[in-house]
Amino acid sequence: MFEKILIANRGEIAIRVARACKEMGITSVAVYSEADRDAPHVKACDEAFLIGPAVPSESYLSIEKIIQACRDSGAEAVHPGYGFLAENADFARALDEAGINFIGPPATAIDAMGSKTMAREVMEKAGVPIVPGATEPAKDLEEAKAQAEAAGYPVACKAVGGGGGKGFRVAMTADELQEAFEGSAREGEKFFSDDRVYVERYLEDPRHVEVQVLADKHGNVIHLGERDCSIQRRHQKVIEEAPGPHVDEEMRERIGKIATDAARAVGYFSAGTIEGMQYGDEYFFLEMNTRVQVEHCVTEAITGVDIVREQIKIAYGEELSLSQEDVEIKGWAIECRINAEKADKNFAPAPGPIDVYDEPSGPGVRVDSGVKAGSEVTPMYDPMVAKLIVWDKDREAATRRMLRALDEYEIAPLSTLIPFHKKILRTDQWARGETCRDLMEDKKWLKTTAPEDSLIPEPAEGEAEKVARDYLVEVSGKRFDVKVIGEATGFAAGAAPAAGGPKPKREKKAGAGGGGGGPVLASPLQGSIFKLEVAEGAEVAEGDLICVIEAMKMENEITAHKGGKVTKVSISVGDAVASGDPLVTIE
Repeated sequence: MFEKILIANRGEIAIRVARACKEMGITSVAVYSEADRDAPHVKACDEAFLIGPAVPSESYLSIEKIIQACRDSGAEAVHPGYGFLAENADFARALDEAGINFIGPPATAIDAMGSKTMAREVMEKAGVPIVPGATEPAKDLEEAKAQAEAAGYPVACKAVGGGGGKGFRVAMTADELQEAFEGSAREGEKFFSDDRVYVERYLEDPRHVEVQVLADKHGNVIHLGERDCSIQRRHQKVIEEAPGPHVDEEMRERIGKIATDAARAVGYFSAGTIEGMQYGDEYFFLEMNTRVQVEHCVTEAITGVDIVREQIKIAYGEELSLSQEDVEIKGWAIECRINAEKADKNFAPAPGPIDVYDEPSGPGVRVDSGVKAGSEVTPMYDPMVAKLIVWDKDREAATRRMLRALDEYEIAPLSTLIPFHKKILRTDQWARGETCRDLMEDKKWLKTTAPEDSLIPEPAEGEAEKVARDYLVEVSGKRFDVKVIGEATGFAAGAAPAAGGPKPKREKKAGAGGGGGGPVLASPLQGSIFKLEVAEGAEVAEGDLICVIEAMKMENEITAHKGGKVTKVSISVGDAVASGDPLVTIE
């Protein structure tokens, strides 16, 4: 077995791989940027090497620096985790040329599946059903129009090298195609250095169902059942579960065969995931992720298979430790992604410090996190703070367990999706196993997921600033938790923080980070101005697009909080803005 493995990643996935290494008796090596000197993943590994500044292109995405870290540490193999270089065929080839093992599939398989059009072509030839549409990128907008007409509206414009919701735009009609095509090309260039786009049929409200596969270098290929990842925002997953709530044994066998056939078609080995769309009784191949998935944990929970350990053993040349007949699905697992985002503000990224951090525990609860009290979530990287995974005997019991665990989770003052998760898991739509797409796109409903502290009323003109404070009080021997909203100075009469109680949460000031009802539209998040849509003197209506702020790998549309005339523009394209900074003035 390998004696030393370098983990070319950060955060929770780096810690997950380090744990597997420790259990296998393998020395683990971390790499870190200047922004991650004190990050938990650095301390989780046996050795650690600095590879550059915070900017990913100069650290975690630098093939040369990672290979040099391998040489300096003596690592025999590299585990890429997910994201960054995990699906980069050039990285796999560079490691091979340097005599370093890549814990992943062969570069040829990454090439075949990394290009969505090539993958569709390969799958079509292998007899795997694909969504109607093109298997070649469109050379220009005119060819995209032809592809759209052939596929039939509505259509999806997809970046050839896209993934994770990047480079995915929908055109419901021909009038919307140009904007979707150009937006997809722009994101493809920005995130994958590839502006090629193709067009396929857009299936409205399908279920996103994927199949976990394991394949070794000896020709053995198995699947570990399916995961349903239909709860998404901006085509990026938020909640995952296994098994699928609308997958029966017949469909499981059918889509399992599709997945293993797809893996064999490209000579695949390692762990991988076939993503597909369940549309009634039909199932269409979508893409293959040639790496471990963020949501691999729910599959581990229902099968008992350590997917990361299997990856390492496969890379070393060992055969799979189990056959298809050995795979048994037990119970139900749910994963909630605890992202630093504000769901009530259309999932706006919310980077910031973490002062209080207490994870839930108890039967059937697992937390994979990459932070601690004192950490800071920066806008440089992905907004995911942690993954909360629960297991129980069935879906209803697992849902109740997840709600209990979410109630136990304490993160402050960072804004996260915990209030959103609590809200959506209590809906009838979730109970019926629906995609909840109507809720995810309903801005009015999303506003109801705001945490209580954010609902402090704006002070009227001339009034003192208001804050919320939590108190513990006893009445006739019974304890109550009381939230008091009052002026920022002094304590509320007749109550005081309980002695020996929990640490107080950071006070939440009224109106922080919002535009309010005044003339100034403030930035709701930290990031950089990617696009500016208005000029001084322009007339706008409430809801009109003002600008696009790029933060945490996402483009966030900022709209007018009121109608009127733009009297001042305080930003320019390329500017860095902090939460609360003025963007425009509308009077």
